[in-house]
Amino acid sequence: MVELILRSLQLKEEARSGWVLRGVTGPESVADHSWATAYLCLLYAGPAGVDGCRAVSMAVVHDLAEAVTGDVATRVAEMSDPGVIAEKRRRETAGMQDLLTLGDGCAVDAGARTDTVQQLWEEYEESATPVARFVRDMNLIDMCAQALRYEEAARYDPVIPNHHFPDFQGMDEFFATTRPRLATAVGRELFDRLVERYSALPRVRERGGPRLESGTE
Repeated sequence: MVELILRSLQLKEEARSGWVLRGVTGPESVADHSWATAYLCLLYAGPAGVDGCRAVSMAVVHDLAEAVTGDVATRVAEMSDPGVIAEKRRRETAGMQDLLTLGDGCAVDAGARTDTVQQLWEEYEESATPVARFVRDMNLIDMCAQALRYEEAARYDPVIPNHHFPDFQGMDEFFATTRPRLATAVGRELFDRLVERYSALPRVRERGGPRLESGTE
């Protein structure tokens, strides 16, 4: 299990690629994001009416494959491309298999532990249960909350041209398509509160606020 532990800890050093592309100084790691998603699950599982223990556990492992694949940003323009999504899923599934193989043969119950991790990760990926849909919402809410924090703290230079974000200003892309993807009332309520605060920031107001996808309220 030592190899599995050490490889998994790579997430503590894997910077979230969306923030890197945006030019954020000192961006959070994937592990930072996983912790924050788990914390949101702990806070809001009750109001969402789902099993909090399972939600927190799922949040902890939901990005574990990135210890192998690295964090590959899913851009707005790619989200409707089935080929891009399928390839991302293929690579992450293979990454999970490779990662959890490192836990084989180390202890009597190692297989049971890795099976639990695999089941939680697959449930999240399939998004077919209320718990998985809730955790996916909290994953998105953490992303938007982090974007808000970076905008408030001016953690990037808005003057420097950024070819990675040709269609959006500031942190707008991270909000742009989030609300239509939210599946829970709790997620939608939190998103609306975050957008309200984000839209009130002086430099966001100056550029006319975030441009959100149609279907938002």
